[in-house]
Amino acid sequence: MKTIRQIRNLSFILLMFAAVSCSQKQGANGASQTQQAREYKVIAVKPGAVTLNKQYPATLEGQQTVEIRPRIAGYIDEILVDEGAYVNKGQVLFRLNAQDIQAQVRSAEAQVKVAEAQVRTAEINLGKTKPLVEKSIISEYDLKSSEATLESTKAQLAQAKANLENAKVNLQYTVIASPASGTIGTFPYRVGSLVSSSIAQPLTTVSNTSSMYAYFSMNERDFLQLTKNLKGDNLQKKFENLPKVSLILADKTPYSTKGNIQTASGLVDQQTGAVNIRASFPNGDGMLRNGSSGLVSIPQHLESVLLIPQKATYELQGKHFVYVVGEDNKVKNTEINVLAGNLKDQYVVTSGLQKGDQVVVEGMSTLRDDTPVKPKLVENTNSAQSSTSTNQVKN
Repeated sequence: MKTIRQIRNLSFILLMFAAVSCSQKQGANGASQTQQAREYKVIAVKPGAVTLNKQYPATLEGQQTVEIRPRIAGYIDEILVDEGAYVNKGQVLFRLNAQDIQAQVRSAEAQVKVAEAQVRTAEINLGKTKPLVEKSIISEYDLKSSEATLESTKAQLAQAKANLENAKVNLQYTVIASPASGTIGTFPYRVGSLVSSSIAQPLTTVSNTSSMYAYFSMNERDFLQLTKNLKGDNLQKKFENLPKVSLILADKTPYSTKGNIQTASGLVDQQTGAVNIRASFPNGDGMLRNGSSGLVSIPQHLESVLLIPQKATYELQGKHFVYVVGEDNKVKNTEINVLAGNLKDQYVVTSGLQKGDQVVVEGMSTLRDDTPVKPKLVENTNSAQSSTSTNQVKN
């Protein structure tokens, strides 16, 4: 009996111990759940104003590029300028061998003198024939024949004079001058080369680079965003109201002088969906060269856009996400679309958030969907400073 009582007491003690253990475990679980609701700093999303500079790849060309080609065949006797030199309109660049042309001029001059002599002879014959016809010594036919001979010789004289003029023009063509002021290109042909009007490459090019054209393209959506809110009755008037644009050179440095967008193509490329645009930049110092590349940076002022700190986002497989605090103080992993680029420390949100949403700004790595939090609201200071953005929207 004593043994039985001892067993019962031991069982009672074990049951009490198990009950206490369960109670402690439940208390620990409750405490753990309470500890999960940690305090996190959050901001309230609000709209602000910002100026973005979208950049587009561009190719530079002088406002006038002229190919220099010979009009006649001949051997190059002289090259009077050097590659890359600046020349003025009318300045002599090349001289072709003119001996054959000079001989043609002399021959044409002689033909003119012969034709003039023939005209004088025909005039004399006609002058002798008229009195004889009037006296009926010779027939009317002889008079008409003399008149026809005079007309023929006059025509031959006119043709001889035309041949002389052509020869003189060809002689002038042996001296090749620049049709415009600008910078000389390369010389594919040297002294002694035989050239003609049908050569594959020009003798050289002359590029007027006092003002440079930057050709670039943008997609149709960006073009509409750029122009739809501008004042003006037509596209040209709208371009006049655009702010000045900048040029980023190939070494990533900004060009010292800003330019203007002047014109856009009237058609949207059906294959690429792009609009071709031309901007103009002054080039008084000649720093910009024909054929160079760069980036045209277009400022675009945005009003009432949603801005959030970049540190409040994280990126996964090319997409951007934030944690939004719900009404039950639980966070929700939310995908957002942002304008890509360097906006200092902020993003422009194009979709995924609304005004007033509370977004966690610190400790996102410790959060998961439906994690309870204690939101601590901090100030969201929107920056209206300018920034640089690529021509993309990230999803």
